[in-house]
Amino acid sequence: MSKFLFDDFNGTSPAAWKQKIQVDLKGADYNETLLWKTNDGLTVKPFYTKEDRNNLKINLPKNSFKTCQTIFIDDEITANTFAVDSLNRGATALQFVANSKFDFKVLLKDIQLKEIVVYFKFSFLDDFFIKEIFEFINSNTCFFQTDIIGNFAETGNWFVNLKEDYKKLESIVNTTENSISIFGDLYQNAGANNTQQLAYTLAHANEYLNHFGASIASKIHFQFSVGGNYFHEIAKLRAFRLLWSSLLKEYNIEEKEETHLFVQPSFRNKTLYDYNVNMLRTTSESMSAILGGANTISNISYNTIYAKQNEFGERIGRNQLLILQEESGFLNAQNFANGTYYIESLTEQMAEKALAIFKQIEKGGGLVKQLKEGIIQKKTKESALKEEAQFAKNELILLGTNLHANKQDFMKEYLEIDPFLKQRKIKTLIPPLIRKRLSENHEKQRLKNESSTH
Repeated sequence: MSKFLFDDFNGTSPAAWKQKIQVDLKGADYNETLLWKTNDGLTVKPFYTKEDRNNLKINLPKNSFKTCQTIFIDDEITANTFAVDSLNRGATALQFVANSKFDFKVLLKDIQLKEIVVYFKFSFLDDFFIKEIFEFINSNTCFFQTDIIGNFAETGNWFVNLKEDYKKLESIVNTTENSISIFGDLYQNAGANNTQQLAYTLAHANEYLNHFGASIASKIHFQFSVGGNYFHEIAKLRAFRLLWSSLLKEYNIEEKEETHLFVQPSFRNKTLYDYNVNMLRTTSESMSAILGGANTISNISYNTIYAKQNEFGERIGRNQLLILQEESGFLNAQNFANGTYYIESLTEQMAEKALAIFKQIEKGGGLVKQLKEGIIQKKTKESALKEEAQFAKNELILLGTNLHANKQDFMKEYLEIDPFLKQRKIKTLIPPLIRKRLSENHEKQRLKNESSTH
């Protein structure tokens, strides 16, 4: 390409930019004034140049993301009707969530199972039931979001016990494909910072590699939640692909296909008051997921924290993804972040810091051992409390909640479900990791004030 248009422009080195900035600061310290230190220890500079590009080789998806509809199975016929309607309205993947066994033939009636991606997430462990579903579907586009360690971390107990859980999981692994999912979203929603999320998720997966051996790697996939820090969440997903590829190399595993990531917007920053802002949050977070290289995205509806699942909210959530994909230029956007100076710098920093934490976990005996010792819970809680303190001091902003709150916004009469963390009074082997929204304490006080003033 001719350089005619650029002949009169001279390049400026990073050193020259920094010198100019230092002059404009009039004696203020550059490092203290303009370098931002994040909660997870990253350093963000005021400007980036080509010197910050590191040409990272990331194994990203070859195809655009799938738009997923999540459906809780209460009644098989109702769930089937919802699933078929969602597919007719643009969904290209389905996630079925269940607390007990169901008639999967009724559930999957009239669904072209070879043409879409289907996920099953159960709060119970039944190897024979999972095998039956897999044989019925008979497709590698079927994913079982089974994670005995994730269940242990979240509930504080095994489904049965460690030995029996691994025995059942081994049966699932031997008879199905895509049979282990890593609940990386748990760490995010419990308040872990980005580098912790990456390290814990990597150590989590490594537990299965250690137990089953390298051959299990191709059957592992991952769940992530993305928060509201737009560029950092893009970098987080990209950094994880780097970390997973590096770990597989240590096991002498050739990564034949890209790692499969199932991504949802976070619940942690969603709010009860001024709930329409949640639509803006989930749109931004879905964009982060797309640019970060998610294979499948399941959006959450703007009213999901206080209302029962309803057609309007689910349609809006699904249409947000469809508009991004079909009307906003995000159809094949998984490579758009390649070569971007800022995102590549963030990605490299996150990967390096997460790797250091991962090595500490492995040196300490691995993730399960550190869960039993309470170390993972302690560090996650420290990060969560730090965020909550920042929120309380308005250093971390949730628009419409701790900034520009609408005092005429009353919610008590609209609560269809309890929007707050429920404390379970059961005996546990370990302290569980708790999913908790950032604004819960603030909202409880506001609801209490509603009772006396409205």
